[in-house]
Amino acid sequence: MSWLMVILVFLLASIKSTKNPKKSVSIVIPAYNEEATVAQVVSVARKLDYVDEVIVVDDGSSDRTVEEAEGAGATVISHITNEGKGSAIKTGFKNSHGDIVAFIDADISNFTSGKIDKIIRPILEGKTDITKTKFARESGRVTELTAKPLLSFFFPELNYEQPLSGQFAGKRSALNKIKFEKDYGVDVGIVLDADVHGISILEVDIGDISHDMSPLADLNKMANEVVRTIIDRAVDYGRVTMMDTLGNYIRMAIMGLSLIILGLFMIFFVPFIPLLISVFVSFVGVVLTVLYIVKIIKRSIPILRKSNTRTSLQSFVKMHFPVIVSGLILVLMLSTFLSAATFNDGKISVELTSRNFVYAPSDVNQQTISVRGPYTIDSAIENETGILRIPQDALSTLEMSENDTMIIDGRQYYVNTTREGDSADTFRLPSKARQSLGLDEREVIPNSRIAEIFQKSIVKHNIQFNNLSDELEGFVEFSISPRSKNATFFNLTLENESILSSVGNFKFNSSYSIQYDGNVMCTFDYDDVEKGSFNFTYGEKDGRIIFEDRNSTSIRNYVSSDKDAFVQLTSLQ
Repeated sequence: MSWLMVILVFLLASIKSTKNPKKSVSIVIPAYNEEATVAQVVSVARKLDYVDEVIVVDDGSSDRTVEEAEGAGATVISHITNEGKGSAIKTGFKNSHGDIVAFIDADISNFTSGKIDKIIRPILEGKTDITKTKFARESGRVTELTAKPLLSFFFPELNYEQPLSGQFAGKRSALNKIKFEKDYGVDVGIVLDADVHGISILEVDIGDISHDMSPLADLNKMANEVVRTIIDRAVDYGRVTMMDTLGNYIRMAIMGLSLIILGLFMIFFVPFIPLLISVFVSFVGVVLTVLYIVKIIKRSIPILRKSNTRTSLQSFVKMHFPVIVSGLILVLMLSTFLSAATFNDGKISVELTSRNFVYAPSDVNQQTISVRGPYTIDSAIENETGILRIPQDALSTLEMSENDTMIIDGRQYYVNTTREGDSADTFRLPSKARQSLGLDEREVIPNSRIAEIFQKSIVKHNIQFNNLSDELEGFVEFSISPRSKNATFFNLTLENESILSSVGNFKFNSSYSIQYDGNVMCTFDYDDVEKGSFNFTYGEKDGRIIFEDRNSTSIRNYVSSDKDAFVQLTSLQ
């Protein structure tokens, strides 16, 4: 028997745990001068046992609406002035506490608890997020003459018999996503917002209802507010821009300009796409641009003639601004191409020389991020036939520094930076150096070609000794590679004291030597580099070289021992 009681307890507990928790329900009744019917509506609403609160929002009434509502047991919130039905609904919603909120008109004389239950019940049962009502009578004049035609045009996916019904209910979580209009546009605004947000709406039939017909003046105001709401939502949700003729012309003109830009970009910068395809894309863009620019001009001339106000002109310019911007981009691109064009023997050649964005965390000149080039080649100053004036950005690319020495075709040149008064992107090279490098005066070269132009040149790069600068001087000697390679970091120590460190490339099957005061300090080969260290003795001092792969790249190719010592140190004492 005791086991039977335990099983029964568990069954009751499981039933209780699976039962849906009770949802609280609030009813909001917007009212404006509805003393004759508001008490009746409040009374039938309060008869529903699941209703937790009934709120009447008095929208600035001048009759006994407040007294009648309070007498029927409603909580009353009053507006000082008449603000509109939508404002009253918004106030009631903000001051309600229910998980489900229903909104009921105060002027319906034959409202019953059953009709209100039909509005709320589908939400309680989880069948929908929002309910709206339809009645057992023909739709009103505003619905048939304004709302339905506009909704059919802008929102054809909606199909409600009475989209402007004043009675609806919804989960608070769903209604929080709705923008409540201040006026009579509130009803249709809720339907449109719910549609766009993907909130489910169920139209329920509550049978026959009775309320006074609005006078023509009120219907005119209602129609204006409904039309404004539908048009505003159509603009907000992109329904207008998909239909207007001038807007379509503008979009097609922008597409044409974009295709021209895309085609030109593919011609010059995307080598794996066949030239014929790139040219065809540009041609289609030209056709679309010309066709729709002409249409825009024809459509715009009458508008400009009628635009006598500054506001109209501003609107016109704003409308066409995307076309203007796209056109400016195309003009700038074409001007860039034309500036890089050369004419020779009846041939036109376009070679682009753009600025290079460089991120170099290991840059010897500490230019971690820079925009380099293009550079212009100029002749050397008259008394500087042995000097190369190289821009600082180019020195960074060549992994050099000011005061280095460069050997070009057997001639030594002292390296200096751009002189004061010159452009920061100007090379000044003696004529012999220009001839050896194959450069012409006033030639423009991109940063990406600098290493290629100076390849095979030898650089004697001055070493910064830091704490030993009063005791030593020297340089690291390397040739310039046209492309960066995976480089090796090395650190030279003598008697456990660091002498120098640098990054560069060691060649397979080659040996390298270090000189000190003209004497060979040590010689090592590529196998020692691969091992990661090399120990030696110089005089009575023990030395060591550590080699590490730090995922660096470099254009420096160290000079092998059959040509010279790649590191040459000189004592200053």
